[in-house]
Amino acid sequence: MEDPAFFCVFPGKQITILPYLCRMLTISQRGNAMPPSPIRKLVPFAEAAKKKGTKVYHLNIGQPDIETPPQILDAVRHADFKVLEYSHSAGNESYRRKLVDYYKKVGIEVDHNQIIITTGGSEAIIFGFMACLDPGDEVIIPEPFYANYNGFAVEAEVVVKPITSSIETGFALPAISEFEKMITPRTKAIVICNPNNPTGYLYSQEEMDTLKQIVIKHNLFLFSDEAYREFAYDGKQISAMQLEGAEQNVILMDTISKRYSACGGRIGAFVTKNKQVLDAAMKFAQARLSPPSFAQILGEAAVDLPENYFDATRAEYLRRRDVLVKRLNAMDGVFCPNPGGAFYAMAKLPIDDSDKFCQWLLESFNHNNATVMLAPATGFYGTKGLGLNEVRLAYVLNVDDLNGAMDCLEAALKVYPGRTK
Repeated sequence: MEDPAFFCVFPGKQITILPYLCRMLTISQRGNAMPPSPIRKLVPFAEAAKKKGTKVYHLNIGQPDIETPPQILDAVRHADFKVLEYSHSAGNESYRRKLVDYYKKVGIEVDHNQIIITTGGSEAIIFGFMACLDPGDEVIIPEPFYANYNGFAVEAEVVVKPITSSIETGFALPAISEFEKMITPRTKAIVICNPNNPTGYLYSQEEMDTLKQIVIKHNLFLFSDEAYREFAYDGKQISAMQLEGAEQNVILMDTISKRYSACGGRIGAFVTKNKQVLDAAMKFAQARLSPPSFAQILGEAAVDLPENYFDATRAEYLRRRDVLVKRLNAMDGVFCPNPGGAFYAMAKLPIDDSDKFCQWLLESFNHNNATVMLAPATGFYGTKGLGLNEVRLAYVLNVDDLNGAMDCLEAALKVYPGRTK
């Protein structure tokens, strides 16, 4: 059946207009629902401040200043290709076999056929969501959580159900009874990041056992983002892959980005012992053809770094953490729990609105011709209204610059018009 025409009458003329000529080009509901990055949305204000000659201390994003190991960059420089071909959709077998050795060193037993190399950890998360979840399914995530989980959920058309952890407890895992309250017939998975971004919280063995109990009892997937595995300061990182009895429930999502200060490499890994899940994820891997070849060379060379490579890096982050937390807790009205891992801290500030405060720092404040860029915590919560008086800080600058940033923050809090106490 053809679309009915309608008529517009002009003086002396009658013009037929077909409906398709009047349709507007619109973006999808998914495109409208896709959230902007709470971490990057303040970039234009930072750029404007720099144009005015203001030094900006960047504590807003997890881009390490630690030098990328020259050995792994050399491996890329010296790569001898006649043709830059596609790799296997699961990634180069030589790299996957080397990852088996890497995982064995950290207490994880896997086979190379249980690993899919991904374009960054982000693609590993997307593969997990797309392979395991249907539109309308629910995933429980302890909040505050990595903001991009929201975006990945929108892409997969799944529903994030946040379960709130508190800054007063250092963001410890909520009680098992709180998880039980959240579970519905549509609940399909729990997502964790360990050590955590944005809080730096390091889950204990007891907490990991609690998660194992929940996912086995309710037949849920456990997606475990372990991007910061090597950076655990107050205890040992417990991988979800080490939870005996939950092997079929666990999907590990990994990346070289923070581990080797290689964020631009865009190489990650999707790891699971669940063959059905792996086979489904492999279809998505085939649809995007292959992970990047040069970056796989980078990743493979990284596995060959000496075992003591992380000692100096871990010690440097620990030193920075201690300086940051001490400075924050010495400020009037500020509270910052000690993060056990990663290189992030969450702080509670005496402010009315973290979004306004972080923008004000860049637009209207400077201290000795410098200011500091922070990430408003509102973007890390799924529950509306939470995080208004919290910010995330990434201690990815050297100690001198960290102290400079803290000088700026301390001075700013004394004059901020929206200070609450």
